[in-house]
Parts: sequence; structure tokens; C-alpha cells
Amino acid sequence: MAVTMAEITKLRHMTSAGLMDCKKALAETNGDIEAAVEILRKKGQAVAAKREDREASEGCVLSKNEGDFAAVVALKCETDFVAKNAGFVALTQKILDAAVANRVANIDELKALVIDGQTVEALIVEEVGKTGEKMEIGAYESIVAPSTTSYNHLGNKLATIVGFNQPNVDYQVGRDVAMQVASMNPVAVDRASVPAAVVESERTVAIEKTKEEQVKKAVEAALKKAGINPNLVDSEAHIESNIAKGWLTPEEADKARAIAAETAAQKAANLPQQMIDNIANGRVNKFYKESVLLEQEFVKDATVTIGQYLEKASKGLVAVEFKRINLNQD
Repeated sequence: MAVTMAEITKLRHMTSAGLMDCKKALAETNGDIEAAVEILRKKGQAVAAKREDREASEGCVLSKNEGDFAAVVALKCETDFVAKNAGFVALTQKILDAAVANRVANIDELKALVIDGQTVEALIVEEVGKTGEKMEIGAYESIVAPSTTSYNHLGNKLATIVGFNQPNVDYQVGRDVAMQVASMNPVAVDRASVPAAVVESERTVAIEKTKEEQVKKAVEAALKKAGINPNLVDSEAHIESNIAKGWLTPEEADKARAIAAETAAQKAANLPQQMIDNIANGRVNKFYKESVLLEQEFVKDATVTIGQYLEKASKGLVAVEFKRINLNQD
């Protein structure tokens, strides 16, 4: 099937891979974005499969907490000009204040919430009449916990809320953790909260990448032993280019291809499973440390993790839940 530029652009934004790499991956997967992400990751072409909190082009995101309840809302619009308009920001705040006051649990309840005799949806329609732009509730999240905190990033495009297992958490401690969530975008609070599918995907990628690296090392060693510079024959494009430049003869190229193919096949068939598993486990543990909130390095003090920071603040204190809404690309 034909791959569209819109699909290529979306994949590129998600992975930071090159346009041609994205196009090839999409063509290989018949346009399946998630499958294409996996292909790019395994090839090492994607910097990261960037997780998308909430999709929205423009708008305002605000969060608020009161005691054991916190909420964050995104009101979407079409242009940044309207998003920065004082009336639009005020409407977002009005909706959020009412949501917190009424402890609204989800987006459906929020849309039906009545404020000054009008539902939230009716208030939004009224604002549309003033600006002429399409508007809608893009996202809404809430948390109930013994204590909560909130953080609004400058510009009103990113906001977070966090819940803790103890009441009366120190304001600065709570704010620090909420800012950590904003800046480091964790996927879960702790290892047990990471979806099984995510862990399995990370493990699969780690195993495949480890196997590829071991095979590559064996091929490079065999080429060097044969007196061939591996850098001259690491791809067909390089081989053809180096032949044209006179740096490689056709005979040397054929010899390199044969050595690479034979060595790769032999190595792939004899990889020690225990070693592969150990290296892959190390990579999965690295993923946890980078992506799980309580195991992440504290951005304000890299000598401790968020878990250690909370334990130092109050024995047994942990974050139990967080929500993050971002209208920008992470």
C-alpha cells in the first residue's frame, strides 16, 4: 500500500528517525505505525519510541489540587493566539475549579457538569461563538489519594498531578515530584505498574538488539582477521561507493560479503542464551530506571532516586499515582 507523507511525518515525530527510514518501515509494515516503531527501534534508528500523553494541536492545560483530590484539564482550540487569550485561559480555569469543587471523576462527568446554570459543553459552545474557533475538552484526569499535588508548567501547555500514600506531604516535596513527572515523563509509578505489554515489548527489543550486536561483533572480527576494514563493507551502499572510489576491489567486496554471510549465520546459530538473557535483562533494568518514577534519578539531585528522596522526606512515603497532560510533542 502507498505510504502517505502524513504517516511518515507522524512516525518521524514519534521516533526522531529519518524520513527515508520512516518511509521504509511503514512500507514494510503496510502502514502499521506501531509495527514500524518496533522496526526502527530494533534497527537503532529511533532515538526513542516517544510515549504521546494526549494529542492536541493548541489549547490550555491547567491542574489544581485540594487535599486528597487533584485534577488536570486540557481545553483545546485551533490556534495559539486563542490559547493565550485571557478569556480562553479563564474559561479553562473556571472549568477546572468546578471540577475540583465537585470532585469530578472523568471526562464524561466533566462535560455534563453544570456551572452557573450551563453545562461545560454549553459554556464551550458559547466561547466558540466569541472566537469562531473549534473548541473541545481534549483531556481530563483526576486523582484521589491521602494527599495530592499539582504543577502547571510555564505557558499552560503541560501540567501534572501526583497522589501520595501519606497525608500532609510537604508542599515543596510534592511540587518537586510533580515537576519530575513533567520533565521526565515516566511511564508508571513503579515496576509493578508498568503494563505487561510494555515490559514484553522492551524485553523483545533488548533481546533482538543484543543478538544483532553479538553477530555484528563476530562479523567485524572475521573481516579484520581476513585483512578487510569492516567500515568499508558495513552496507551495500558503502561497498558500491568504496568500489567506485577505488578503496575496494570487486573481488574484495565479494570476499567480504561471503565472510559476513557465513560468520553471521554461524554466530546466530550458536549464541549462548544465558548471555543474551543477562544482557537483555540489564537493558530492561535500564528501561525501568529511566521510565519508572520512583526509580528515576531526581532531576534536582542526581545522587538519589525519587524513591530515595521521598523516603528521606518521610519514612515510607511513596507516590501512588500521577497524571500528565502535554499539548506539545515530548
